[in-house]
Amino acid sequence: MNILFPIASYLIGAIPFGLMLGKLAGIDVRTAGSGNIGATNVSRLLGKKLGFATLVLDCLKGFLPIFAASHLLPDGSSKQVVMLLCGIMAVVGHMFPVYLGFRGGKGVATGLGVFLFLSPPAIAISLVVFVGLVALTGFVSVGSLAAAGLFPLWLYVLGQPLASVSAGMVIGGLIWIKHHQNIRRLFRGEEKSWKKK
Repeated sequence: MNILFPIASYLIGAIPFGLMLGKLAGIDVRTAGSGNIGATNVSRLLGKKLGFATLVLDCLKGFLPIFAASHLLPDGSSKQVVMLLCGIMAVVGHMFPVYLGFRGGKGVATGLGVFLFLSPPAIAISLVVFVGLVALTGFVSVGSLAAAGLFPLWLYVLGQPLASVSAGMVIGGLIWIKHHQNIRRLFRGEEKSWKKK
């Protein structure tokens, strides 16, 4: 029975809200801008309101599955592991959605939802890092990579369980892997700056 929770989490995470909002606005976000279905590309193409809506919906995809699992799963030795697996699978669903041929987003907003459940204080620190680096460099990818990479450290410093720290490392690692093209562009000086629309 417990295996159904991670499966459901994956299917929820795979819902392409950015693509759906773009279609409602008459644009397939996969064929314009960066081609990504996430909030950053939606915001660039369709404006801040729809970009923010995408951010919130993608964040909820990460938060709701692990939140639901925490309330619906019976208490036991495996509860925390299954809960964390739900969070990880929601992020995997966003990155590799079955509905889109396993070609999805980069997982930052969905990971944010999972991280918000794990530790709001750690999220607050990460948001300061994110906003500061984006303002300083002009690159959303730099802020995203730093925030995702450092989040497990904040969990550890704040005394979170090792399982939560490990889940943070897995999600952070996945986000870095999905940003491989951004990392290459950063090294080549070809990454698009948020300051230069």
